[in-house]
Amino acid sequence: MRFEITQEYVSDSDSVEQAYAGEDLYPTLVGLPKLGGIQVLERVESGATVNLRIRFRFTGHLAGAVTAVVDPDKLTWVQETRHEIGSGHASFVLRPDHYPDRLRASGSFQIEANSHGCRRVVAGEIKVRAPLFAGRVEEAIVSGLREYLEAEAPAVDAWLID
Repeated sequence: MRFEITQEYVSDSDSVEQAYAGEDLYPTLVGLPKLGGIQVLERVESGATVNLRIRFRFTGHLAGAVTAVVDPDKLTWVQETRHEIGSGHASFVLRPDHYPDRLRASGSFQIEANSHGCRRVVAGEIKVRAPLFAGRVEEAIVSGLREYLEAEAPAVDAWLID
């Protein structure tokens, strides 16, 4: 399932880009809907490139039919993101801690200035391999991601203003 989600920020694009490429923002995002257990595992900076590895846990509700196939406690993954500082561009891959044969996800985002501050467009693809339930699981993941990202943008702005 392909997806595209746009976030709007009142902060400028350089500040938003630096926030996402740093380590300090992520612990402040715990408690937003659908995702939790956010933990920065590694940050490596090399010239204008920053590579981040961050662990996430899906905390949203899943239908009983889905939990019959997938243990909700095992819905954790490491997001590996490569930020190209100065361009506003980053690419990411999700590496499941469990069920690596059942979930594949990757994508990119672009941060661009606009008249209100900036926007970030997150686009990617999620592919779930689960007989009979793949579409429902993909929809639940994208729905949860959308809800999380809608709550994330104001939290990032608030963190930048503090």
